[in-house]
Amino acid sequence: MFMPELFMERYSEVTVNKVPAGNNILRYVDVSFEKNLTEKELWNIHDEGMQRYRELEQDPFLTRSHISHPEAGKSLLDLKIELSERIMQACHLCQHRCMVDRHAGKKGFCGLTDVSKYASEFLHMGEELQLVPSHTIFFTGCVFSCVFCQNQDISTHPESGKIIRPKEIASIVGHMHEKGSRNVNFVTPTPHLTNILKVIREIKVNIPIVWNSNMYHSPESAALLEGVVDLYLGDFKYGNDICADRYSRVRNYTHTVENNFKLANKQADILIRHLVMPGHLECCTKPIMKWIAENTPHVRLNLMFQYTPHHMVCRYPEIDRFLTQKEKRRALQIVKEEGLEDILI
Repeated sequence: MFMPELFMERYSEVTVNKVPAGNNILRYVDVSFEKNLTEKELWNIHDEGMQRYRELEQDPFLTRSHISHPEAGKSLLDLKIELSERIMQACHLCQHRCMVDRHAGKKGFCGLTDVSKYASEFLHMGEELQLVPSHTIFFTGCVFSCVFCQNQDISTHPESGKIIRPKEIASIVGHMHEKGSRNVNFVTPTPHLTNILKVIREIKVNIPIVWNSNMYHSPESAALLEGVVDLYLGDFKYGNDICADRYSRVRNYTHTVENNFKLANKQADILIRHLVMPGHLECCTKPIMKWIAENTPHVRLNLMFQYTPHHMVCRYPEIDRFLTQKEKRRALQIVKEEGLEDILI
């Protein structure tokens, strides 16, 4: 069941071509930069360009026709790609901050070089109602190592799949849009940011970009995502760092994810997913709902009860089971107590 949709207004307007997707505004912002500039100099140019982007994005008269002029010679989107390339030289796209040179073939936590691969892409009818049909692209590799992962064949084998070729994928995006897709949905995108930006640069249709992630990206990536993402479809898994480290091998989880949700809330629309885990109502679900109510109350929340023991949970007996009806009722009670307005269950 779900309550009436209250938020995600701008995303909805992009789906019906009422306003441009953020990346289409970025293409219109002209910037001047050379590749021999330092990273700091590039960031300064980026920050100035983002001021112009925000002015355009906030223009109440902005429509698709307002930016149907020739694209900039070098655009703000081009600059974001260049900066992401620099970041991968000592990779800190995510908060593991492995600092390896992925361009030189080195691999960090995610197991990826600078080559991106995807396991599948299709029109997904199983996402949230306001997203479907969603053109979903599943990338290989992950910045988490969840012991209960349902996609372990993809997440633990980053070398598998088909190589991302930007023009080819962009062409498929256009074709899927003609078939009725409401968005392009990048799943597990964080370590693939550079190649995703290159795909977006080649997209020729006005379509919302959905960033379907665990929200563990770095502050630098967060800055690059502004203007690119129209909807953050973000997982909020844990209410504390102990559970995050035990079950997903990530450190400093709550600070990172909370900061990223705050930034995302300023940049775009958000749909937060919370997978309720057995035995984790008080330590995870409750503090997460409290945080959402206090910090990002005007977002849509999907409270998910489909936790299934998968992958390596046999080594963790406390979560090696399904949710009980009592736990489901308790989760609903917590949401009600926090007064959240826009809930999908």
